[in-house]
Amino acid sequence: MAITAAEVNKLRQQTGAGMMDCKKALEESNGDFEAAVDFLRKKGAKVAANRADRDAKEGVVLAKTSDDKKAAVVISVNCETDFVAKNADFIQFAETVANIALAKKPATIEALKALPYNNDVTISDKFMEQIGKIGEKIDIGFYSLISAEQVVGYIHPGNRLAVALGFSKKVSDEVAKNLAMQAAAMAPVAIDKDDVDQSVIDRELDIARETTRAEGKPEDMVEKIAQGKINKFYKESTLLNQEFFIDNKMTVRQYLQGVEKDLTVSAFKRYALS
Repeated sequence: MAITAAEVNKLRQQTGAGMMDCKKALEESNGDFEAAVDFLRKKGAKVAANRADRDAKEGVVLAKTSDDKKAAVVISVNCETDFVAKNADFIQFAETVANIALAKKPATIEALKALPYNNDVTISDKFMEQIGKIGEKIDIGFYSLISAEQVVGYIHPGNRLAVALGFSKKVSDEVAKNLAMQAAAMAPVAIDKDDVDQSVIDRELDIARETTRAEGKPEDMVEKIAQGKINKFYKESTLLNQEFFIDNKMTVRQYLQGVEKDLTVSAFKRYALS
């Protein structure tokens, strides 16, 4: 059957695939629009399978905050090349996925992918379509949701690093901005020392012990020195114990207590593309 330009354009508008791909999909599907969409998704899935061994290390990292400032998401939509990561359509796609995540608040990446992207396709389906259109492996590399009495999101220029912070009570825009900038610049691994994953502590202690032995220190001093180094790690790598970047005479905890005695950070996520 004859395929009209209007039908090809309609399919292109919905899927983002190329004109010739859309024409072929409609021809292969005898003009059945839904079958043509499925054809393009399968094409995308084939591209994904062919590129499964590729590294998707580029992409767009975003933080989105709800209108009531009670919830925020951090999400990374990854691709293979910087060229795609900077493409306006790809950035808009990532923004749409982030907005859906914020609105629906799924618990996991898998749950997020199962959500509707629009009335016709899921987010997972849309990723397949985008893979077919772009010709690169793309995926959700990171996703996290936080909630608190007040949250703030920060995206570092270039869309390669984003932060979401939750506070125990409402704070001014200045305090929120200062803490978001602190977390972005100083790369803490946790809010406080009790929040550091035990595997991270074990690894840091192992490294400290080995470097201490390599320096020729007596064995009976190794554990004491290693504990000293882990305390230094807490100071440098946990948010509340870090030196405040605006005034290094105080810690972040002291800065917050100066704002309000029992004010603290109750939730924290930071993600950066390496």
